[in-house]
Amino acid sequence: MQKILDAILAGEREAVGSLPVPESYRGVTVHEDEAGLFEGVATRDKDPRKSLHLDEVPTPELGPGEALVAVMASAINYNTVWTSIFEPMSTFGFLKRYGRTSPLASRHDLPYHVVGSDLAGVVLRTGPGVQAWKPGDEVVAHCLSVELESSDGHNDTMLDPEQRIWGFETNFGGLAEVALVKSNQLMPKPKHLSWEEAASPGLVNSTAYRQLVSTNGANMKQGDVVLIWGASGGLGSYATQFALNGGAIPVCVVSSDEKADICRKMGAELIINRSSEGYKFWKDDNEQDPREWKRFGARIRELTGGEDPDIVFEHPGRETFGASVYVARKGGTIVTCASTSGYMHSYDNRYLWMNLKRIIGSHFANYREAWEANRLIAKGKIHPTLSKVYSLEETGQAAHDVHRNAHQGKVGVLCLAPEPGLGVTDPELRAAHLTAINHFRGV
Repeated sequence: MQKILDAILAGEREAVGSLPVPESYRGVTVHEDEAGLFEGVATRDKDPRKSLHLDEVPTPELGPGEALVAVMASAINYNTVWTSIFEPMSTFGFLKRYGRTSPLASRHDLPYHVVGSDLAGVVLRTGPGVQAWKPGDEVVAHCLSVELESSDGHNDTMLDPEQRIWGFETNFGGLAEVALVKSNQLMPKPKHLSWEEAASPGLVNSTAYRQLVSTNGANMKQGDVVLIWGASGGLGSYATQFALNGGAIPVCVVSSDEKADICRKMGAELIINRSSEGYKFWKDDNEQDPREWKRFGARIRELTGGEDPDIVFEHPGRETFGASVYVARKGGTIVTCASTSGYMHSYDNRYLWMNLKRIIGSHFANYREAWEANRLIAKGKIHPTLSKVYSLEETGQAAHDVHRNAHQGKVGVLCLAPEPGLGVTDPELRAAHLTAINHFRGV
Protein backbone atom coordinates (compact mmCIF):
# COMPACT_ATOMS: atom_id res chain seq x y z
CA MET A 1 0.00 0.00 0.00
CA GLN A 2 2.87 2.38 0.74
CA LYS A 3 4.29 1.90 -2.77
CA ILE A 4 0.87 2.72 -4.23
CA LEU A 5 0.62 5.82 -2.08
CA ASP A 6 4.15 6.90 -3.01
CA ALA A 7 3.32 6.60 -6.71
CA ILE A 8 0.13 8.64 -6.29
CA LEU A 9 1.88 11.37 -4.31
CA ALA A 10 4.67 11.51 -6.90
CA GLY A 11 2.12 11.94 -9.70
CA GLU A 12 3.22 8.68 -11.33
CA ARG A 13 -0.28 7.55 -12.26
CA GLU A 14 0.88 5.10 -14.92
CA ALA A 15 2.85 3.19 -12.31
CA VAL A 16 -0.22 2.48 -10.19
CA GLY A 17 -1.50 -0.19 -12.56
CA SER A 18 1.79 -2.09 -12.48
CA LEU A 19 2.01 -2.30 -8.70
CA PRO A 20 0.47 -5.33 -6.97
CA VAL A 21 -2.85 -4.83 -5.22
CA PRO A 22 -2.40 -5.47 -1.49
CA GLU A 23 -3.99 -8.60 -0.08
CA SER A 24 -5.52 -6.59 2.74
CA TYR A 25 -6.18 -2.99 3.74
CA ARG A 26 -7.42 -0.93 6.66
CA GLY A 27 -11.13 -0.17 6.74
CA VAL A 28 -13.64 1.24 9.20
CA THR A 29 -16.10 -1.49 10.15
CA VAL A 30 -19.02 -2.46 12.31
CA HIS A 31 -19.20 -6.04 13.59
CA GLU A 32 -22.22 -8.30 13.30
CA ASP A 33 -21.71 -9.76 16.77
CA GLU A 34 -22.07 -6.24 18.23
CA ALA A 35 -25.47 -5.51 16.67
CA GLY A 36 -27.04 -5.58 20.14
CA LEU A 37 -24.43 -3.28 21.63
CA PHE A 38 -26.84 -0.41 22.26
CA GLU A 39 -29.98 -2.29 23.26
CA GLY A 40 -31.94 -0.25 25.80
CA VAL A 41 -29.90 2.90 25.11
CA ALA A 42 -31.67 6.05 23.89
CA THR A 43 -30.79 7.00 20.31
CA ARG A 44 -29.11 10.23 21.34
CA ASP A 45 -26.85 8.36 23.77
CA LYS A 46 -25.63 5.71 21.33
CA ASP A 47 -21.94 6.31 20.71
CA PRO A 48 -20.39 5.51 17.29
CA ARG A 49 -16.96 5.54 18.90
CA LYS A 50 -17.84 2.24 20.57
CA SER A 51 -19.06 0.45 17.45
CA LEU A 52 -16.81 1.73 14.64
CA HIS A 53 -13.54 -0.20 14.40
CA LEU A 54 -10.46 0.24 12.24
CA ASP A 55 -9.64 -3.27 11.06
CA GLU A 56 -7.29 -4.94 8.60
CA VAL A 57 -9.62 -6.66 6.13
CA PRO A 58 -9.01 -8.86 3.06
CA THR A 59 -9.17 -7.15 -0.33
CA PRO A 60 -12.33 -8.38 -2.11
CA GLU A 61 -12.29 -10.22 -5.41
CA LEU A 62 -12.76 -7.89 -8.38
CA GLY A 63 -15.75 -8.78 -10.56
CA PRO A 64 -16.99 -7.75 -14.01
CA GLY A 65 -17.94 -4.10 -14.32
CA GLU A 66 -16.20 -3.22 -11.07
CA ALA A 67 -13.17 -1.24 -9.95
CA LEU A 68 -10.85 -1.21 -6.96
CA VAL A 69 -9.97 2.33 -5.89
CA ALA A 70 -7.16 3.53 -3.64
CA VAL A 71 -9.09 5.88 -1.36
CA MET A 72 -7.28 9.11 -0.59
CA ALA A 73 -10.18 10.65 1.36
CA SER A 74 -13.79 10.00 2.30
CA ALA A 75 -16.51 11.73 4.31
CA ILE A 76 -19.12 11.11 6.99
CA ASN A 77 -22.78 10.86 6.02
CA TYR A 78 -25.71 10.25 8.27
CA ASN A 79 -26.07 6.73 6.89
CA THR A 80 -22.74 5.89 8.56
CA VAL A 81 -24.17 7.21 11.83
CA TRP A 82 -27.23 4.98 11.35
CA THR A 83 -25.00 2.01 10.60
CA SER A 84 -22.86 2.65 13.67
CA ILE A 85 -25.81 2.82 16.08
CA PHE A 86 -27.67 -0.05 14.35
CA GLU A 87 -30.72 2.08 13.60
CA PRO A 88 -33.33 1.77 12.31
CA MET A 89 -31.96 -1.74 11.88
CA SER A 90 -28.66 -3.54 11.56
CA THR A 91 -27.14 -3.20 8.09
CA PHE A 92 -26.14 -6.87 8.18
CA GLY A 93 -29.68 -7.65 7.01
CA PHE A 94 -28.94 -5.64 3.86
CA LEU A 95 -25.70 -7.52 3.29
CA LYS A 96 -27.37 -10.93 3.74
CA ARG A 97 -30.15 -10.09 1.29
CA TYR A 98 -27.67 -8.80 -1.26
CA GLY A 99 -25.47 -11.83 -0.77
CA ARG A 100 -28.32 -14.16 -1.72
CA THR A 101 -28.79 -12.53 -5.14
CA SER A 102 -25.75 -14.10 -6.86
CA PRO A 103 -22.50 -15.94 -6.18
CA LEU A 104 -20.58 -12.72 -6.86
CA ALA A 105 -22.75 -10.71 -4.48
CA SER A 106 -22.12 -13.27 -1.75
CA ARG A 107 -18.77 -11.51 -1.21
CA HIS A 108 -20.69 -8.77 0.61
CA ASP A 109 -22.25 -11.07 3.22
CA LEU A 110 -19.56 -10.95 5.88
CA PRO A 111 -19.51 -10.71 9.69
CA TYR A 112 -18.06 -7.21 9.31
CA HIS A 113 -19.25 -4.25 7.24
CA VAL A 114 -16.78 -1.77 5.76
CA VAL A 115 -18.78 1.47 5.76
CA GLY A 116 -18.71 4.80 3.95
CA SER A 117 -20.56 6.22 0.93
CA ASP A 118 -18.10 8.82 -0.38
CA LEU A 119 -14.58 8.71 -1.79
CA ALA A 120 -11.97 10.51 -3.80
CA GLY A 121 -9.04 8.44 -4.99
CA VAL A 122 -7.18 6.68 -7.78
CA VAL A 123 -8.31 3.63 -9.75
CA LEU A 124 -6.14 0.60 -8.94
CA ARG A 125 -7.74 -2.10 -11.11
CA THR A 126 -10.77 -2.56 -13.30
CA GLY A 127 -12.69 -5.76 -13.89
CA PRO A 128 -13.71 -7.36 -17.19
CA GLY A 129 -15.92 -5.18 -19.35
CA VAL A 130 -14.76 -1.83 -17.95
CA GLN A 131 -13.61 0.49 -20.74
CA ALA A 132 -14.31 4.04 -19.49
CA TRP A 133 -11.77 3.92 -16.65
CA LYS A 134 -8.22 2.67 -16.24
CA PRO A 135 -5.66 2.33 -13.43
CA GLY A 136 -4.25 5.73 -12.46
CA ASP A 137 -7.44 7.70 -13.16
CA GLU A 138 -8.29 10.23 -10.44
CA VAL A 139 -11.94 9.77 -9.52
CA VAL A 140 -14.75 10.41 -7.10
CA ALA A 141 -17.57 7.93 -6.60
CA HIS A 142 -21.29 8.37 -6.14
CA CYS A 143 -23.06 5.85 -3.94
CA LEU A 144 -25.70 4.33 -6.25
CA SER A 145 -25.15 0.60 -6.76
CA VAL A 146 -27.47 -1.02 -9.30
CA GLU A 147 -27.60 -4.32 -11.18
CA LEU A 148 -29.70 -3.06 -14.15
CA GLU A 149 -30.97 -6.52 -15.08
CA SER A 150 -34.58 -5.37 -14.77
CA SER A 151 -36.31 -3.09 -17.24
CA ASP A 152 -37.55 -1.00 -14.32
CA GLY A 153 -34.15 0.63 -13.89
CA HIS A 154 -33.52 1.67 -17.47
CA ASN A 155 -35.59 4.86 -17.41
CA ASP A 156 -34.38 5.93 -13.97
CA THR A 157 -31.77 3.74 -12.31
CA MET A 158 -33.10 4.72 -8.87
CA LEU A 159 -36.15 2.59 -9.73
CA ASP A 160 -34.10 -0.55 -10.31
CA PRO A 161 -35.39 -3.24 -7.94
CA GLU A 162 -31.78 -4.09 -7.03
CA GLN A 163 -30.83 -0.46 -6.30
CA ARG A 164 -28.67 -0.09 -3.19
CA ILE A 165 -26.60 2.54 -1.46
CA TRP A 166 -22.92 1.58 -1.61
CA GLY A 167 -21.22 1.41 1.78
CA PHE A 168 -24.60 1.25 3.54
CA GLU A 169 -26.52 -1.53 1.82
CA THR A 170 -23.37 -3.03 0.31
CA ASN A 171 -19.96 -3.83 1.76
CA PHE A 172 -16.47 -2.48 0.95
CA GLY A 173 -17.34 1.21 1.39
CA GLY A 174 -15.25 4.34 1.17
CA LEU A 175 -14.06 4.83 4.77
CA ALA A 176 -11.04 2.69 4.02
CA GLU A 177 -7.74 2.58 2.18
CA VAL A 178 -9.29 0.59 -0.67
CA ALA A 179 -12.88 0.46 -1.88
CA LEU A 180 -14.81 -1.76 -4.28
CA VAL A 181 -17.26 0.05 -6.57
CA LYS A 182 -19.13 -0.54 -9.78
CA SER A 183 -17.48 1.31 -12.64
CA ASN A 184 -20.67 3.27 -13.27
CA GLN A 185 -20.25 4.87 -9.85
CA LEU A 186 -17.09 6.63 -10.97
CA MET A 187 -16.82 10.28 -12.03
CA PRO A 188 -13.82 12.55 -12.71
CA LYS A 189 -12.28 14.15 -9.64
CA PRO A 190 -12.63 17.97 -9.74
CA LYS A 191 -9.11 19.13 -10.47
CA HIS A 192 -9.14 22.28 -8.36
CA LEU A 193 -10.05 20.49 -5.14
CA SER A 194 -7.96 18.62 -2.62
CA TRP A 195 -8.71 14.95 -1.99
CA GLU A 196 -10.80 15.65 1.10
CA GLU A 197 -12.69 18.50 -0.56
CA ALA A 198 -13.46 16.36 -3.61
CA ALA A 199 -14.67 13.48 -1.45
CA SER A 200 -17.12 15.51 0.62
CA PRO A 201 -19.87 16.55 -1.87
CA GLY A 202 -20.71 13.14 -3.41
CA LEU A 203 -23.72 11.79 -1.56
CA VAL A 204 -25.28 15.02 -0.32
CA ASN A 205 -24.59 17.06 -3.46
CA SER A 206 -26.19 14.46 -5.71
CA THR A 207 -29.09 13.98 -3.30
CA ALA A 208 -29.80 17.71 -3.20
CA TYR A 209 -29.54 17.95 -7.00
CA ARG A 210 -32.17 15.26 -7.61
CA GLN A 211 -34.39 16.48 -4.79
CA LEU A 212 -34.43 20.12 -5.83
CA VAL A 213 -33.27 20.54 -9.44
CA SER A 214 -34.09 17.34 -11.32
CA THR A 215 -37.39 16.63 -13.05
CA ASN A 216 -37.48 13.55 -10.81
CA GLY A 217 -37.64 15.90 -7.82
CA ALA A 218 -39.06 19.40 -7.37
CA ASN A 219 -37.95 20.64 -10.84
CA MET A 220 -36.99 24.05 -9.42
CA LYS A 221 -37.20 27.04 -11.73
CA GLN A 222 -35.97 30.62 -11.60
CA GLY A 223 -37.86 32.75 -9.10
CA ASP A 224 -39.16 29.85 -7.00
CA VAL A 225 -39.29 30.50 -3.27
CA VAL A 226 -37.56 27.50 -1.68
CA LEU A 227 -37.81 26.83 2.05
CA ILE A 228 -34.68 24.92 3.09
CA TRP A 229 -34.55 23.19 6.45
CA GLY A 230 -31.07 22.89 7.96
CA ALA A 231 -29.74 25.22 5.30
CA SER A 232 -26.15 25.20 6.59
CA GLY A 233 -25.96 21.44 7.08
CA GLY A 234 -24.44 18.73 4.93
CA LEU A 235 -27.52 18.46 2.70
CA GLY A 236 -29.07 21.90 3.09
CA SER A 237 -25.85 23.72 2.24
CA TYR A 238 -25.94 22.24 -1.26
CA ALA A 239 -29.66 22.95 -1.61
CA THR A 240 -28.93 26.57 -0.70
CA GLN A 241 -26.23 26.76 -3.36
CA PHE A 242 -28.43 25.14 -6.02
CA ALA A 243 -31.25 27.57 -5.23
CA LEU A 244 -28.94 30.58 -5.49
CA ASN A 245 -27.16 29.25 -8.57
CA GLY A 246 -30.47 28.45 -10.29
CA GLY A 247 -32.11 31.83 -9.78
CA ALA A 248 -34.46 30.73 -6.99
CA ILE A 249 -35.05 32.51 -3.68
CA PRO A 250 -33.93 30.40 -0.71
CA VAL A 251 -35.48 30.89 2.71
CA CYS A 252 -32.90 29.32 4.99
CA VAL A 253 -33.97 27.75 8.28
CA VAL A 254 -31.13 27.36 10.78
CA SER A 255 -30.74 26.84 14.51
CA SER A 256 -28.05 29.35 15.50
CA ASP A 257 -26.57 32.72 14.63
CA GLU A 258 -23.37 30.98 13.52
CA LYS A 259 -25.32 28.89 11.02
CA ALA A 260 -27.14 31.99 9.82
CA ASP A 261 -23.77 33.64 9.14
CA ILE A 262 -22.72 30.65 7.01
CA CYS A 263 -25.85 31.03 4.88
CA ARG A 264 -25.10 34.72 4.41
CA LYS A 265 -21.57 33.84 3.29
CA MET A 266 -23.08 31.60 0.62
CA GLY A 267 -25.19 34.54 -0.56
CA ALA A 268 -28.57 33.86 1.07
CA GLU A 269 -30.49 36.83 2.44
CA LEU A 270 -33.73 35.40 3.85
CA ILE A 271 -32.95 33.50 7.05
CA ILE A 272 -35.02 32.16 9.95
CA ASN A 273 -33.25 31.21 13.17
CA ARG A 274 -35.79 28.76 14.52
CA SER A 275 -34.07 28.60 17.91
CA SER A 276 -33.96 32.32 18.65
CA GLU A 277 -37.50 32.76 17.28
CA GLY A 278 -38.68 29.90 19.48
CA TYR A 279 -40.66 27.72 17.07
CA LYS A 280 -42.08 24.63 18.81
CA PHE A 281 -44.16 22.66 16.34
CA TRP A 282 -45.09 19.98 18.91
CA LYS A 283 -46.95 20.64 22.16
CA ASP A 284 -45.76 17.28 23.44
CA ASP A 285 -44.71 13.91 22.02
CA ASN A 286 -48.17 13.26 20.60
CA GLU A 287 -49.73 16.56 19.56
CA GLN A 288 -48.60 19.23 17.11
CA ASP A 289 -49.34 22.94 17.46
CA PRO A 290 -50.98 24.40 14.33
CA ARG A 291 -50.64 27.89 15.81
CA GLU A 292 -46.88 27.51 15.42
CA TRP A 293 -47.33 26.43 11.80
CA LYS A 294 -49.26 29.67 11.19
CA ARG A 295 -46.68 31.80 12.99
CA PHE A 296 -43.95 30.17 10.94
CA GLY A 297 -45.86 30.74 7.69
CA ALA A 298 -46.40 34.39 8.58
CA ARG A 299 -42.67 34.81 9.19
CA ILE A 300 -41.88 33.34 5.77
CA ARG A 301 -44.31 35.74 4.10
CA GLU A 302 -42.78 38.62 6.03
CA LEU A 303 -39.38 37.78 4.54
CA THR A 304 -40.60 37.10 0.97
CA GLY A 305 -42.96 40.04 0.62
CA GLY A 306 -46.08 37.95 1.03
CA GLU A 307 -45.17 34.81 -0.90
CA ASP A 308 -45.43 31.24 0.36
CA PRO A 309 -42.79 28.65 -0.62
CA ASP A 310 -43.17 27.05 -4.04
CA ILE A 311 -40.91 24.24 -2.78
CA VAL A 312 -40.18 22.95 0.71
CA PHE A 313 -36.86 21.09 0.89
CA GLU A 314 -37.62 18.51 3.60
CA HIS A 315 -35.31 16.13 5.44
CA PRO A 316 -35.80 16.53 9.24
CA GLY A 317 -39.02 14.50 9.01
CA ARG A 318 -41.32 14.03 11.98
CA GLU A 319 -40.45 17.25 13.80
CA THR A 320 -41.07 19.58 10.87
CA PHE A 321 -43.24 17.76 8.35
CA GLY A 322 -46.59 19.09 9.56
CA ALA A 323 -45.28 22.64 9.31
CA SER A 324 -43.81 21.94 5.87
CA VAL A 325 -47.13 20.76 4.44
CA TYR A 326 -48.91 23.77 5.94
CA VAL A 327 -46.55 26.51 4.71
CA ALA A 328 -46.16 25.34 1.10
CA ARG A 329 -48.08 27.53 -1.32
CA LYS A 330 -51.25 26.35 -3.04
CA GLY A 331 -50.10 23.90 -5.71
CA GLY A 332 -46.67 23.81 -4.10
CA THR A 333 -44.32 20.88 -3.57
CA ILE A 334 -42.91 19.27 -0.46
CA VAL A 335 -39.96 17.09 -1.47
CA THR A 336 -38.47 14.79 1.15
CA CYS A 337 -35.34 12.64 1.17
CA ALA A 338 -34.84 11.75 4.84
CA SER A 339 -36.28 11.74 8.34
CA THR A 340 -33.46 12.50 10.73
CA SER A 341 -35.89 13.44 13.54
CA GLY A 342 -38.17 10.43 13.01
CA TYR A 343 -39.77 8.42 10.20
CA MET A 344 -43.43 8.50 11.28
CA HIS A 345 -44.73 11.76 9.82
CA SER A 346 -48.11 13.30 10.57
CA TYR A 347 -49.72 16.34 8.99
CA ASP A 348 -53.16 17.85 8.42
CA ASN A 349 -54.21 16.40 5.09
CA ARG A 350 -56.77 19.16 4.50
CA TYR A 351 -53.94 21.55 3.70
CA LEU A 352 -52.58 19.06 1.18
CA TRP A 353 -55.63 17.93 -0.73
CA MET A 354 -57.69 21.14 -0.65
CA ASN A 355 -54.71 23.22 -1.77
CA LEU A 356 -53.51 20.78 -4.42
CA LYS A 357 -50.06 20.39 -2.92
CA ARG A 358 -47.74 17.50 -3.74
CA ILE A 359 -45.41 15.38 -1.62
CA ILE A 360 -42.52 13.86 -3.56
CA GLY A 361 -40.20 11.21 -2.19
CA SER A 362 -36.62 11.57 -3.38
CA HIS A 363 -33.75 9.19 -2.72
CA PHE A 364 -30.13 9.84 -3.71
CA ALA A 365 -29.73 10.23 -7.50
CA ASN A 366 -29.24 8.29 -10.69
CA TYR A 367 -25.89 8.26 -12.50
CA ARG A 368 -26.84 11.12 -14.83
CA GLU A 369 -28.00 13.32 -11.95
CA ALA A 370 -24.88 12.51 -9.93
CA TRP A 371 -22.70 13.27 -12.96
CA GLU A 372 -24.40 16.65 -13.51
CA ALA A 373 -24.05 17.53 -9.83
CA ASN A 374 -20.34 16.62 -9.93
CA ARG A 375 -19.89 18.60 -13.16
CA LEU A 376 -21.13 21.72 -11.39
CA ILE A 377 -18.56 21.11 -8.66
CA ALA A 378 -15.81 20.62 -11.26
CA LYS A 379 -16.72 23.89 -13.00
CA GLY A 380 -16.68 25.88 -9.76
CA LYS A 381 -20.41 26.60 -9.85
CA ILE A 382 -21.14 24.67 -6.64
CA HIS A 383 -18.56 24.36 -3.87
CA PRO A 384 -17.64 21.86 -1.16
CA THR A 385 -18.95 22.62 2.31
CA LEU A 386 -16.14 20.90 4.18
CA SER A 387 -15.72 22.22 7.72
CA LYS A 388 -13.38 19.78 9.44
CA VAL A 389 -11.10 16.86 8.57
CA TYR A 390 -10.36 13.76 10.66
CA SER A 391 -7.91 10.92 10.24
CA LEU A 392 -9.11 7.40 9.44
CA GLU A 393 -8.30 6.46 13.05
CA GLU A 394 -10.65 9.23 14.23
CA THR A 395 -13.66 8.10 12.18
CA GLY A 396 -15.58 7.09 15.30
CA GLN A 397 -15.19 10.58 16.72
CA ALA A 398 -16.18 12.12 13.39
CA ALA A 399 -19.39 10.05 13.30
CA HIS A 400 -20.04 10.89 16.95
CA ASP A 401 -19.81 14.61 16.18
CA VAL A 402 -22.22 14.26 13.25
CA HIS A 403 -24.60 12.24 15.45
CA ARG A 404 -24.60 15.07 18.00
CA ASN A 405 -24.96 17.69 15.23
CA ALA A 406 -21.72 19.27 16.49
CA HIS A 407 -20.60 20.09 12.96
CA GLN A 408 -21.36 22.31 10.00
CA GLY A 409 -21.55 21.30 6.35
CA LYS A 410 -19.61 18.11 5.71
CA VAL A 411 -16.97 16.33 7.77
CA GLY A 412 -14.09 14.76 5.84
CA VAL A 413 -11.84 11.80 6.63
CA LEU A 414 -8.30 11.31 5.34
CA CYS A 415 -7.78 7.69 4.30
CA LEU A 416 -4.50 7.26 2.38
CA ALA A 417 -3.80 10.98 2.07
CA PRO A 418 -1.14 11.76 4.69
CA GLU A 419 -2.29 15.36 5.21
CA PRO A 420 -4.98 17.81 4.04
CA GLY A 421 -4.55 19.95 0.95
CA LEU A 422 -3.09 17.38 -1.44
CA GLY A 423 -4.39 16.43 -4.88
CA VAL A 424 -4.96 19.87 -6.46
CA THR A 425 -4.04 19.85 -10.17
CA ASP A 426 -5.73 23.09 -11.31
CA PRO A 427 -4.44 25.82 -8.98
CA GLU A 428 -5.75 28.63 -11.20
CA LEU A 429 -9.38 27.53 -10.95
CA ARG A 430 -8.88 26.94 -7.24
CA ALA A 431 -7.54 30.45 -6.71
CA ALA A 432 -10.62 31.89 -8.43
CA HIS A 433 -12.95 30.15 -5.97
CA LEU A 434 -10.83 29.81 -2.83
CA THR A 435 -13.05 31.99 -0.64
CA ALA A 436 -16.17 29.98 -1.50
CA ILE A 437 -14.30 26.67 -1.06
CA ASN A 438 -13.33 27.73 2.46
CA HIS A 439 -16.70 29.16 3.62
CA PHE A 440 -17.22 26.32 6.09
CA ARG A 441 -13.63 25.74 7.22
CA GLY A 442 -13.10 26.00 10.93
CA VAL A 443 -16.77 26.71 11.68
